[in-house]
Amino acid sequence: MAASGDSYTKDKIKSSTAAASIETASKSSNSSTNEKEKESPEVIRQRILDQEAEFRASQKPTTNLGSLWSWKKSEGRRPEDIATQPSVFDNPELAPYFQPSERYENRHRFDPSFKWTWAEEIPLIRKIDWKVTAWSCIAFFALDLDRSNISQANTDNFLDDLGLDTNDYNLGQTVFRVSFLLAELPSQLVSKKIGPDRWIPIQMVLWSVVSAAQFWLKGRSSFLATRALIGLLQGGFIPDVILYMSYFFKGTELPFRLALFWMANRLTDVISPLLAYGLLRLRGYHGYEGWRWLFLLEGILTFVIGIWSYFQMVPSPTQTRAPWRKKGWFTDHEEKIMVNRILRDDPSKSDMHNRQAITFKLLWESLCDFDIWPIYLIGLTFSMPAGPPDQYLTLTLRQLGFDTFDSNLLSIPCQITCTISMLLITYLSEKLNQRAFMGVAMQVWLLPCVIALYLLPADGSRWAAYAVVTVLLSYPSTHALQVGWCSRNSNTVRTRTVSAALYNMAVQINSIISSNIYRRDDRPEYRRGNRALIGIASMNIVNYLLVKMYYVWRNKRRDDTWEKMSQEERRNYLATTTDKGSKRLDFRFSH
Repeated sequence: MAASGDSYTKDKIKSSTAAASIETASKSSNSSTNEKEKESPEVIRQRILDQEAEFRASQKPTTNLGSLWSWKKSEGRRPEDIATQPSVFDNPELAPYFQPSERYENRHRFDPSFKWTWAEEIPLIRKIDWKVTAWSCIAFFALDLDRSNISQANTDNFLDDLGLDTNDYNLGQTVFRVSFLLAELPSQLVSKKIGPDRWIPIQMVLWSVVSAAQFWLKGRSSFLATRALIGLLQGGFIPDVILYMSYFFKGTELPFRLALFWMANRLTDVISPLLAYGLLRLRGYHGYEGWRWLFLLEGILTFVIGIWSYFQMVPSPTQTRAPWRKKGWFTDHEEKIMVNRILRDDPSKSDMHNRQAITFKLLWESLCDFDIWPIYLIGLTFSMPAGPPDQYLTLTLRQLGFDTFDSNLLSIPCQITCTISMLLITYLSEKLNQRAFMGVAMQVWLLPCVIALYLLPADGSRWAAYAVVTVLLSYPSTHALQVGWCSRNSNTVRTRTVSAALYNMAVQINSIISSNIYRRDDRPEYRRGNRALIGIASMNIVNYLLVKMYYVWRNKRRDDTWEKMSQEERRNYLATTTDKGSKRLDFRFSH
């Protein structure tokens, strides 16, 4: 576990403990000749994978951002120490069940007897970070720049210039989010079929062209059409990038990289107003409004990033050579290290090749996993009290009397403080091992702020209004925390990707509803809308508490069932159960 974790000795003890339990289960499964005859190698293999997935879940950080604070847990390692992680491949009885598929693109570098040192692994990980992690952050910057620059355009009389009103703006944002939502799963199917290294650059180039084409917007119809196209082309980008990154990093390393990936989103919200501060000054150049130049030039910028991505991305760790990159990224020795370290961490990654489509069976199984539904329900409303104020931030600042340039600069502080508070609440979640209570804390932050927003007098100080909105939007977001929560309660490698996508779809529905809370007949104070936000924040507090009670109840029922079983019954269950993931009696839900 090169980026974070304990020394090799400690890793070996932990992994050996896991292997011992797996081997015990394997032996138990052979206690009866009839049972042995009934079980196929695929059944045995899947049962061991489930048990290893549970072990990894107990060792890895509970949230994606949590590993920020465990980045330096490498004390006690010496460069000459062996970095090879113990795994099922070290057990002659278990190894045959985990041989890579014949179609696995990295199979030629697989060698279960291969060993390497920390002096070889750590520099290799740093190289991967520069090649893959850095690219992913820049790519996310491109996505967020083109989907959110409409907020900066609003400070330059965008709506008035096109003859639009608040309701039209709401409809445009709704169309974008519905399109984004509908494209999530189809995009993942395409990405898995043709490869994320091909599909992601295509997405980026196409949405950049549409974004730049907003320079020629004429009215309501063209506005809605471009919002729909951008949503369709951007949908699925985030899970596609996560899939791509999983080709290069172990399960314990990926969370830290995803933390950087999501923080790039917040940093875009800081950089975007600064870019707008300069680009909107082009108003009147060649007779065009400043917002037109904003869309055009930022679209060209992200188009260039999309083209660069085509040449930067690679199909897999062993397929990095290209006509423009004749030597590739890695030596043959480095490729062997990469492939073997990935498969030792998670043998199931060799089940499919990088051009193999996923099936709908996995989606259906994930949909039927009702124990994850409470987290999906949380995703539907948790950020809604902050949604409309965030979406209307620049418009609100203009209505308060701030000019175009001040409005863009004044939108920056809350983005910085929100990033800090998000990291803090994620840290506290890990330290206290609490998730639902962290969600309650977020709503407790938001509730008095939306109450204050509702009570602000229409003729009050504009700085007082700005202060309330800034404090509100500095809220400690639990979004990243809840992605980790959903992943942890899924408990299998096979379902985590789908459950994360379903949770993200719930969040998109959240955004769609948020886009229609502030209405034209309620402006400029939006009293009715803010009253609704007060009710939603109050409801969310109850929701989080109910979800916690549900998981506590589910765990107690399993505890009762488990305690009534004898040791022999438990061993027999572990050896023969067909329960998967969170359905297993020995699994307990996080809350």
